[in-house]
This record gives sequence, structure tokens and C-alpha cells, in this order.
Amino acid sequence: MYWNEPIETMGRAQMEELQTTRLRETVKRVYQQVPFYRSKMQAQGLLPEDIVRLEDIQKLPFIIKQDMRDNYPYGLFAVPLSEIVRIHASSGTTGKPTVVGYTKRDLGIWAEVMARAYSYSGATKKSCIQIAYGYGLFTGGLGAHYGAELLGASVIPISTGNTARQIMLMKDFGTTVLACTPSYALFIAETIVEMGMDLSEFSLKAGIFGAEPWSDNMRREIETRLGIKALDIYGLSEIIGPGVACDCLCQNGLHISEDHFYPEIINPVTGEVMPEGEKGELVITTITKEGMPLVRYRTHDLTMLNRDVCDCGRTLIRMGKILGRSDDMLIIRGVNVFPSQVESVLLSIGNTSPHYQLIVEREDNLDILTVMVEVNEEMFSDEVRGLEELEHKIKAALSSVLQISAKVRLVNPKSLERSEGKAKRVIDNRKI
Repeated sequence: MYWNEPIETMGRAQMEELQTTRLRETVKRVYQQVPFYRSKMQAQGLLPEDIVRLEDIQKLPFIIKQDMRDNYPYGLFAVPLSEIVRIHASSGTTGKPTVVGYTKRDLGIWAEVMARAYSYSGATKKSCIQIAYGYGLFTGGLGAHYGAELLGASVIPISTGNTARQIMLMKDFGTTVLACTPSYALFIAETIVEMGMDLSEFSLKAGIFGAEPWSDNMRREIETRLGIKALDIYGLSEIIGPGVACDCLCQNGLHISEDHFYPEIINPVTGEVMPEGEKGELVITTITKEGMPLVRYRTHDLTMLNRDVCDCGRTLIRMGKILGRSDDMLIIRGVNVFPSQVESVLLSIGNTSPHYQLIVEREDNLDILTVMVEVNEEMFSDEVRGLEELEHKIKAALSSVLQISAKVRLVNPKSLERSEGKAKRVIDNRKI
């Protein structure tokens, strides 16, 4: 087990003292080494010496993803390229990607926070970890890989794809921990049943799932289908990759490695820092990163923070599950809609599979939301009346939760496209 007890159980006053020291060093570094930051601070009349206390971070300007694109590829690096030993780039964007550079020390920090994440699941050097995240420019696979190696576990670097082979090796190699997206974990569970295999043939104990938002209902679905503890892991390429925060076995919030990443919650409209416990947009400052430090990076992820000591004994601040995005959430007829809300409704009702898709169209200047829902095998063979009742039940529940009406279309089992990476939950056909 990877257990950094002095950090993971550090008192609040001592942690804030450590964060203040590291924040001041980071601000001084980016001011001196990165023209972009120096220009932004000078525009606000700020000098590094103005950052004395932790609360002074609120004086500093935010950085957004567009700033990274504008400084493509190396404009935000704080060290010469000769000191950069790894380059990653974010996925899922059009045009040129956002680039991240790591020094050797940065990679060591990344491995450490990932090793912590694995240990939260109960993993030790005796564990066998199967990594089904993609390897390459995407940070998921390699970040998960080096953390597992630092833990001392046996690593199966299988990457994504070829699900039948994934399952065969999972059984034969005695995989105890699975790392992949939650939607792919469900697909693996579904395929295990199709292959006529039984969970008793496997050694799985836990899964660390991330890279896409997922609900507590989906967590319960995964745990039931795979017979494991399903933990949520959070990270983003711009900050370091996976490992910024992760659930422990208490499953009551994700522990942030706040000795490396200082979190804030802001009002996404005004930019003001929110009181503790309030929902808002997560902002992160890297306070130990050398290659490409980010100060007050707006993640656009909506969550909340909790500084209470966890039942596991760790004092690290916890963040709630991601509720959605402040920038790319669906706005339908003036109402904010998150796919995770729809997912939670569907899984609470039952008689459906955990596969769905939201289709948004505009007809006569009116937004129309259609929710495509796969029914399970038992429901599919039921009478038409039963299907009509289920459709009506889902429609009523969605209307209550979303506060807008939605069309519901029940579709055949396994008719919606499966994903080995991030599930494509939304198709927005509006011309906005």
C-alpha cells in the first residue's frame, strides 16, 4: 500500500502553511519564466511579492483553455525544452490540441498521486492492475501506468479495445483492479455475460473509473454487475492527468492531493470564490509543477469541496462527484441539462440498460430533447402495454428532474453504439 501518512493526515493549519509556501514559489516562477503570466499580472498591477497569504490567490487572474491554445505549443512552459522529458496533448478538441509538458520531477509527482489513488482502493504491491485507458498523447494510460508501477503492483498495459481479449486476460492473469472509463466497465460487464462467463471465475476487487462524468446510480450498477468497489478518479491533462483526486473505499468524496493542487470553488458567472460547501466551478492551481505550472485554471467542472476529516482518517480535502460542466452543458429552452441527471433517472427506474443517448434538435425555433433508452432483455420481450407504461414513467420522471419535457424513445437492447473510451452521450443537431 502506498501511504504518505505525513501528507495524507496533515493538520489543516500545517497544510495551509505548506500550500502558502508552494504557492508563493510558483507565482514567482511563472512571473519570471513565463511572459504570458508576467503580462497578465502586470496588467493588474501585481507583483509576486503581493502574494503573501493563501487568500491572496484571489488577486491573481484566471487562466482558461483558450489561453493554452493561444500559446501553442510551448508558450506556457516555465523551463527550457531541454528540461521537458514528456509531452502530452489533450484529446477531444478540434484543430490544434492543448499541449502539456513535464519535467522528470513532474512525472515523479504524477506517479505519486496515482499511487495514492490506487492505495485508496486497497491496492498493494500484491495487486494486479489492468489498465484499459488509452496510451499515447492522452494522459490516461501512461499516468495510470506509472502510478501502478510506483505502487509496486503487477501492471497489465492492455489499453483500449478488443473487449473479448480484455476479459480473457482479466480472468487468466487474475486482475484485481480495473482502470478504465465507467462506460467501458459496463460494456465489459455486459460482454462477460454474453460470453457465458461467471464473476466467480474472476479475481476483480476494485475499479478506478474516470475520464467522463458518471452518477452514483451508475456506480451501483457497475458494482453489482462486476462485483467490485467502483471508485471515481478525477484529473485533467492541463493540470497533470488522472490522479488529481480519487475516491477512497468510504466513497464519500474524492480526496484531492492538495499538497500539489490547490482547489477553489467559484461562481462560474461572477468568478467570485464561493463559501465552503457551495456548488460551483472548480479552479485548480498547481503548486509544485515545474514544466508547465497553471495558476487558477478554470476547469469548468461543477462540484463542491469538503474539508471534514474522512472516515478513512485522511485529512485531505474532498471534492464531490462532478455534477456537469459549466461551459458545455446542454441549455435546452433556457434550462441547464446534464447527461448525468438523465442517467440517474434511468438507473433509478430500472428495466433499462445503462446505455442512453440525448439528441437535441431545433424545430420552429423550439429546442426538442429526445432521450433514446435501451430497454433490458426482459422488458423487450414484454407486452406493448408494459413498454408504453415504462416510456410514460421515464418521461414523467425526466420532466420532474429536468423541469422540461422530453421525448422518450425506447430502443432494442444493444442497439446504441458502445464505446471503449468516453461514451458519446449527446448529439446536438441544433444550428446555434
